[in-house]
Amino acid sequence: MASRRVVSSLLRSASRIRAASPAVPRPRAPPHRPSPAGYLFNRAAAYASSAAAQEKPAAPPPATGKTGGGKITDEFTGAGAIGQVCQVIGAVVDVRFDEGLPPILTALEVLDNNIRLVLEVAQHLGEKMVRTIAMDGTEGLVRGQRVLNTGSPITVPVGRATLGRIMNVIGEPIDEKGDITTNHFLPIHREAPAFVEQATEQQILVTGIKVVDLLAPYQRGGKIGLFGGAGVGKTVLIMELINNVAKAHGGFSVFAGVGERTREGNDLYREMIESGVIKLGDKQSESKCALVYGQMNEPPGARARVGLTGLTVAEHFRDAEGQDVLLFIDNIFRFTQANSEVSALLGRIPSAVGYQPTLATDLGGLQERITTTKKGSITSVQAIYVPADDLTDPAPATTFAHLDATTVLSRQISELGIYPAVDPLDSTSRMLSPHVLGEDHYNTARGVQKVLQNYKNLQDIIAILGMDELSEDDKLTVARARKIQRFLSQPFHVAEVFTGAPGKYVELKEKNRKGVCFIRRLLDC
Repeated sequence: MASRRVVSSLLRSASRIRAASPAVPRPRAPPHRPSPAGYLFNRAAAYASSAAAQEKPAAPPPATGKTGGGKITDEFTGAGAIGQVCQVIGAVVDVRFDEGLPPILTALEVLDNNIRLVLEVAQHLGEKMVRTIAMDGTEGLVRGQRVLNTGSPITVPVGRATLGRIMNVIGEPIDEKGDITTNHFLPIHREAPAFVEQATEQQILVTGIKVVDLLAPYQRGGKIGLFGGAGVGKTVLIMELINNVAKAHGGFSVFAGVGERTREGNDLYREMIESGVIKLGDKQSESKCALVYGQMNEPPGARARVGLTGLTVAEHFRDAEGQDVLLFIDNIFRFTQANSEVSALLGRIPSAVGYQPTLATDLGGLQERITTTKKGSITSVQAIYVPADDLTDPAPATTFAHLDATTVLSRQISELGIYPAVDPLDSTSRMLSPHVLGEDHYNTARGVQKVLQNYKNLQDIIAILGMDELSEDDKLTVARARKIQRFLSQPFHVAEVFTGAPGKYVELKEKNRKGVCFIRRLLDC
C-alpha cells in the first residue's frame, strides 16, 4: 500500500509540472521525397550493402558441353530442365523454371500431354518465367503441367527423305505415310549466308517457259512475286516450274503452304501425284518436291514459322547437295499476318495500319536466307495477296522491296484460251537488261512488248467500232500481236493428262533465236 501511494504521488507531481510549463509546438518536418535519381541511388546502395552482407556464393559447376569453337553449352541453354505451366491465354503460355532458364527461340515440349505440343520462347518476363507461343492448340493444357527445355530451337528433318512427303511446322509427317526416316536435322532459325559465301554473278534460271524466259526472266537465287486470281493457272504454272527445274537442272522443289486453305493444299497434293511430280510407294525417292503445310486453321505461331521450316528444307538441298532449289511460298502475306497476330499476343504496340513494329525485320530475316551461294541456289516464287488491292499497304509494299521479278497471270488472256496466261506487259524483271541477256534478247523482248502495247491501245476502238474502222497499219499491228500471243503459248508436261497434247520444254537459245527471227519477220526487219 505504501508503494502504491508513493507512485501515485509521483505521477500527480509530474502532471502538475507539465501543466505549469508552457507548451511550445514543435514544427513538423515536411515528408522527405527523394528525387528519382536519389531514389535509384538509395536502392543501389541498399542492394550493394545487402549483397556484401551475404555469404560469397559457390563457384558455378563447369559446363557439360564443349566450349571450343563458340558452341553454346548446356550451362547456357538449360537443356533438360523441367518447368511448370503458370498461365495459359490462348496461344500464349507462360512457363516458370527454377533452374535452366531457356534462351529466346528455344523449343519447349509439354510433358504428359495427349499430343506433342511444342512451345517457342518469345520473351523473358523475370522471376524465372518465360512467355512462349504454342505451335498447336492449347486446349486441355492446365497450370502446373510439366514442360521440358529441349535446349535448341525447333528442329526438323531434312534431306531426300522429305521428298514426296507432307510435314507440319515441327517436322511431323501429316500425310499418314509413316515416319520420315532420316539422319539429317536442322534448326529452323538460322543465319543468312555470309557475304563471302554468296555468289555475286547474275545468272538466268532457265524455266523452259517461253513467255517467262523471253519477257520476264527469273534470276538464279532471286525472289519472284506471283500474282493471279482463282482459276487462271497458278497451280499448273507452279507444277510445271517444279517439273522443268527437276528435269533441266536436276534440282528439287519445296512448297510451303502458309496460312492458305486446307482444301487447296490437298488439291495441290493430288494434282502433283496425278502429274508425276510426286510418286508414291517404292518410287517415292523419285519425287521432285517436298511439302510443308501450316494452313489457316493452325495457330498463329505455326503459321509464323512454317515458312522458315520450308526454307530450312530448301537450304539443306542447296548447301549439302549443291542443288538449284525452287521454293514456293503460298502465301507470303499470311506469313506477315501471322507474325502480326503473334506480336499482338505478346503485347507489343502496333505500328502502321495495325501491323507489328518488327514487320521489316520479320520479312527480312526470311528473304535474306533466299539467295545464291557458291554451292547452289534457292529461287523463290512467292504468291502475294494484296489486301483491298492497295499496293501501298505496308505488308505488300515491304515485300516488293525484296522481289527481283513479278509474274502476273491475267484472266483476260486465260479467257482467250492462251496458256500460260502470263501478262507480258504487267510482268517485270530486273534481269531484263542488255548487260545480262545480251542485245538480241533484250531488243526482242522490247519489240514484243511494243507490239502488244499498241494492240492493247486499239482494243477499245475494236470493241466499239470493229476491225473494219481501223487503218491498214493498225490492222497489221493487230494481226502481228495476235500471232505473238499464240507464239508465247505452249503446252505443259503436267497438263498432258488434261489436254492430251505433249508438253514442250523450250531451251533459252532456241527460244531467243526463234523469237528474234519471228519479231524481225513481223516487223519487216
